[in-house]
Amino acid sequence: MELGHVVVLAGGLSYEREVSLRSGRRVTDALRARDIPVELRDADATLLDSLTDDPPDIVFPVLHGAAGEDGSIRDVLELLEVPYLGARPDACRVAWDKPTAKSVVRRAGLRTPESVALPKEVFHDLGAASVLDRIVSGLGLPLFVKPTRGGSALGASVVHEPSELSAAMVGCFAYGDAALIERYVSGTEVSVSVIERDGVPVALPAVEIVAPGGLYDYTARYDAGDTEFVTPARLSPDAADRATSAAVTAHRALGLRDISRTDLIVSPEGDIHFLEVNVAPGMTETSLLPRAISVAGLDLGEICESLLVARLT
Repeated sequence: MELGHVVVLAGGLSYEREVSLRSGRRVTDALRARDIPVELRDADATLLDSLTDDPPDIVFPVLHGAAGEDGSIRDVLELLEVPYLGARPDACRVAWDKPTAKSVVRRAGLRTPESVALPKEVFHDLGAASVLDRIVSGLGLPLFVKPTRGGSALGASVVHEPSELSAAMVGCFAYGDAALIERYVSGTEVSVSVIERDGVPVALPAVEIVAPGGLYDYTARYDAGDTEFVTPARLSPDAADRATSAAVTAHRALGLRDISRTDLIVSPEGDIHFLEVNVAPGMTETSLLPRAISVAGLDLGEICESLLVARLT
């Protein structure tokens, strides 16, 4: 079938607005290069009237952060009965909450670092110093601290010494009201994107991430040249197979559809550890999904078009 009117939805008001706009522009350009009528729209107060007055064939959401990935915008699209690409709202809510996603994939057989998830109020009510001491004694060091919800590694940090944990929690709570504190797993950081072909989740080649200082933070993600990406990742054939299998397992276990990206750590022993999953992967010039598409010998515009057509048929 031919696509007559596609809306790429980007922007919004999350901390990741600028990244989303860059993703939206790239997807829009890729579809236009295939002569598909496409319009880039912001998630603002004019959106509902626009979608009602001129309903598109389908919406491609590339909204990052809250609203874009927590299922709420997709709930609105369903209320409007507008077709859209990607996971349904309920699946988004499960994947968006990192502790919940970890529990789901653990039940599906994947390893994930031992962790605790604590809201800000626990530190206030029980005493920050006492809680921090228990975290260190219970999980050990080093630790990885990040908000339970959110993306682009905003508010994330590695803790090597007990004295660093308090500052890490402050940085985390600047971006959310609850923190996920994980036992840090050293190894090769990889990201595996999954796209559906004829309804079957297919993993693309793993992208290895070599970030400056070992932390793939916001700057390392979106400032070109700061991070080395190796595609395909430098893994043994067996580890590479298990990494791609883990991404497909996470995609299925979380009830996702069309597209996702799973972040993993491959330990020196070859064990695969699930970190988190993204239901609206970045599409910028430094993003991981487009890199995986390229190394697989595929075209970003063709992939986007085929996913949209498949969702409508």
